[in-house]
Amino acid sequence: MKAMIFAAGRGERMRPLTDTCPKPLLKVRGRPLIVWHVLNLVRAGITDIVINHSHLGHLIEETLGDGSAYGARIAYSPETTPLETAGGIAQARHLLGEEPFLAISGDIYCPYFDFKQVLDVLADKDVLGTPYPADQRDIAWTYLVPNPDFHPKGDFGLTLFAINNTDDTKWTFANIGVYRPEMFDGIAPGSHAKLGDLLRQYADQGRVGGEVYPGEWTNVGTPQQLDALNGVTAKASAT
Repeated sequence: MKAMIFAAGRGERMRPLTDTCPKPLLKVRGRPLIVWHVLNLVRAGITDIVINHSHLGHLIEETLGDGSAYGARIAYSPETTPLETAGGIAQARHLLGEEPFLAISGDIYCPYFDFKQVLDVLADKDVLGTPYPADQRDIAWTYLVPNPDFHPKGDFGLTLFAINNTDDTKWTFANIGVYRPEMFDGIAPGSHAKLGDLLRQYADQGRVGGEVYPGEWTNVGTPQQLDALNGVTAKASAT
């Protein structure tokens, strides 16, 4: 399985820090956010990684290089202007291949997420080895988290491992998911498109599975969130 890390956002809410540093290179516990992902992916055996970038993208390439220092093989998908999440995937389709792939935002902190769990979530066969009909397979598998304070209404409902748009109780999309490449067939390279909109469309068709991730997860969106996260981890490390 290949993985894509989204790293093309401008990080407006994180300014002025992101005026000189792309958001995924901001450090938590002395390590850039994106490096946490690369190391955890490699630990799970996912070593082929695609990273899109735009704002100050050359700094990401200078930091990570070809990935060999981390045991990975990294390819880059530069964007002149950010194409949003689904647009970024469509732009990088030629690098991602024809098998299901993982995609994760480069600005979230989830150090204990075990990426081994994603390897078989979109298997083509059931536990007995019987192939699923193509029109009955999930086209995506997403991970949800309890709603953080800044997003109290959540994004998706979840019933029996199926994502929906109708439940009164909703969870927040963790910006971690596994996707079949054909999900993005309708998006031309260079187009702007959001992954959330596409997930809602397929959720209405009953083709998006998912589960709740109960572990540590932080969307690092503002300098205050970054300071708080580093303050908590620094205190914990000192005890």
